[in-house]
Amino acid sequence: MWIIELRFSSVDPVLHAARLEARQAHRDSLAALAADGRLLAAGPLADGSGAVLVFDVSDRTAVDALVQADPYFGLPAVEVVSVREWSPVVERADGRSGAVGEWVRS
Repeated sequence: MWIIELRFSSVDPVLHAARLEARQAHRDSLAALAADGRLLAAGPLADGSGAVLVFDVSDRTAVDALVQADPYFGLPAVEVVSVREWSPVVERADGRSGAVGEWVRS
């Protein structure tokens, strides 16, 4: 699995507006990736400063291809802060996201 952390810049109102304008198409793309199992979770940080995405793909090349395919990641107001491989030790038995109490060790 892979985690991508994004940082949003909202200092320039024009760049911020461009990010918001592109957001729905980005979310539609994420919904398709979730439907086919490549995206496990995604969403903004509580303070609005960025977002985190968790992908279930084979390698860094696959992650990079997903990033390149979505123009949102290339916007000036969106910075990819990190792309890191992640090895979870706790997950839900059914593989879906949910409350921690529903998770099991793998």
